[in-house]
Amino acid sequence: MKPLLAGRCLCGAVHYTVKDEFVYALNCHCSSCRRSTGSAFKPFAGIERDKLRITEGEDSLLIFGDERAAHDVRCKQCGSLMFSVVRQGEYVHVTLGTLTDPPTMRPTAHIFVGSKAPWYSITDQLPQHDEFG
Repeated sequence: MKPLLAGRCLCGAVHYTVKDEFVYALNCHCSSCRRSTGSAFKPFAGIERDKLRITEGEDSLLIFGDERAAHDVRCKQCGSLMFSVVRQGEYVHVTLGTLTDPPTMRPTAHIFVGSKAPWYSITDQLPQHDEFG
């Protein structure tokens, strides 16, 4: 059985655990991910939603988007983007930067490079896809 990984927000108000059973991990360069992270891209790993559990600070969660559909989950104290609920609510995209334990899976590709920031150059050898899918 794979271990549980720990994660938390910047200020420590929200803690979570997630099984180290990610189905995919990617670096997303779409404009929405860039804006939500303030960075050139969002490194994330996808997993079934029921494999992530908030262990501390549930009352400190802030939902952006449709709570019944796709939405982002942040800490309302510090603003850290913890994860995004996607794929009809069945999966979460955990932001890899919020993990305190290293996951087994690493990003395997760059997606939405067709709309990546013009000031950023991808310097690794991972596959690059103009879109996702």
